Amino acid sequence: MEYSKLVAVTGLPGLFELVNSKSDGAIVKSLTDKTTRFVSNRIHSFTHLESIEIYTVRDNVNLVDVFNAMEKTGGSLPDDKDAAAVKKYFEKAYPDMDFERVYASDMKKMVKWFDVLKKNDVEIVLSEIPEEEEEEEEVAEPVAEEKPAKKAKAKKETAEEEVAEEKPKKTARKKKAD
Repeated sequence: MEYSKLVAVTGLPGLFELVNSKSDGAIVKSLTDKTTRFVSNRIHSFTHLESIEIYTVRDNVNLVDVFNAMEKTGGSLPDDKDAAAVKKYFEKAYPDMDFERVYASDMKKMVKWFDVLKKNDVEIVLSEIPEEEEEEEEVAEPVAEEKPAKKAKAKKETAEEEVAEEKPKKTARKKKAD
C-alpha cells in the first residue's frame, strides 16, 4: 500500500485507500476494517494525506515530516482521548509545531492516523517527481508565462484598432415630416 493513495474523508473516521475515482465520488477501502465502499463527493470531501500541511513556528511542514518525527521519538503513543497527554507528546516529538494554531483535535487525529499507518505497515514517504520534469518545470514556467501574456495583450490592442477602423460611423436618421 502506497502513502500517495491514502485519503481522509470528511464525515468518516479513519483513513482510506483510494481504489478508484469516478465523476460522482470514489471507491475507497478502509484501513481499519478493510471494507470497500463507494463514497459520494456530493456529501464527502477527499483529502490526500500528501497534501496536508501542519503549522509550525517557521514554515508549514508536510504531515510526513511530523509522522517521521513521531517515528524517531519512539515509545508508546499517548491516549488519543487525553488532550494534555497528546500535547505533551507533540512538544517532545515535534517542538516546532505552532500549538496555538494546531488544535488538540488535529493532534489527536494525527496520533490515530499514525497508529493506523503503523498497524498497516505503510511506508511514510512522499511520492517524488522525476528530476528531469522538475528541472523542465522550473525553467519553462517563468518564461512561458511572460511571453504569451505580452503577445496576447499586443494582439488584443491591434485587433481593437482594426475593428475600430472597419466599423462605419453611425449617423442618426432624420425624421421625415408628415
